[in-house]
Amino acid sequence: MFQHIKDLQFDARVSQPDPRFARLLLDQFGGGNGELKAAMQYFVQAFSCRRPYPDKYDLLMDVATEEFSHLEIVGATITMLLDGVNGQLKDAAEGNLVAQLGGGAVKKKDVIALALDNPRFLTESAGGPMLTDANGIPWTGAFVNANGDLTVDLRSNIAAESRAKIVYEHLLQFTDDPYVQDTLRFLMTREIAHFQQFSAALATIEPNFPPGILQGDLRFTHTYYNLSNGAEHRGPWNKGKGPWEKGEHWEYVEAPASFVVETMGQNDKPVEGHQRDEQTVKKLERELAAERSQEVAQASAGGGDLAWSDYSTSPGEPS
Repeated sequence: MFQHIKDLQFDARVSQPDPRFARLLLDQFGGGNGELKAAMQYFVQAFSCRRPYPDKYDLLMDVATEEFSHLEIVGATITMLLDGVNGQLKDAAEGNLVAQLGGGAVKKKDVIALALDNPRFLTESAGGPMLTDANGIPWTGAFVNANGDLTVDLRSNIAAESRAKIVYEHLLQFTDDPYVQDTLRFLMTREIAHFQQFSAALATIEPNFPPGILQGDLRFTHTYYNLSNGAEHRGPWNKGKGPWEKGEHWEYVEAPASFVVETMGQNDKPVEGHQRDEQTVKKLERELAAERSQEVAQASAGGGDLAWSDYSTSPGEPS
């Protein structure tokens, strides 16, 4: 159940119209890293968590709902940045828009530039936000990542919050309006908070690496292939023990082309970098598969009719 509260989560304001920046801000309304993408992504991900992981369901739904609030803030800011354009577009009987603007706060050159750069933004929306990015490319469900595995989805969300944060950071460089800057800083800061929340949620799932159930082919889990010419660069991603426990290390293949030939297309490649055995890994996969499957099975056990909600609890009480 959603209930709209007319007050914004943050008091969005602008000091003067700015059509050009309004266009840039469209990226966070209908763009691939924007607020609608985040809201829909967390909303869709939450469905598979409802019974087996009710705590993660709450997290995803809460953050999704907040992202819808942020979408409203961005849309309101875009509308205010176009103040003076919308009404004059409606007043078609008075002649063309540019002639009407005169010496008003909205500059003719900015409106003309906006119409040339992204004509649909003005000619179809009449001065309000559209579900496109700054270049007029429509929003699409293809932006949404939902794989039905919590460890995968949470990592997708951590990445999504990171990208949204950096977009706001860049947007701050293109406006000198102190009110707009305050709004952008609020939105940017909430991306940081969500990043931390998703990271904390991922840490409560053990084991959470590798994503999913299957552990991978033991011959290749610790292998790094040097596929670049020139100077070699070594670090914890291809040298030493890497992220593993004591006794495990990276296997560095310096000449991959000859190595592939020598190992018969790597069919004869030996296990390097660790002492794990296939039997132990298969046992781990079976145990993990049973655990994940049981979590879902127990949540949906009982048979008979299925009901999503439990109306026996009072409003506000956990169900």
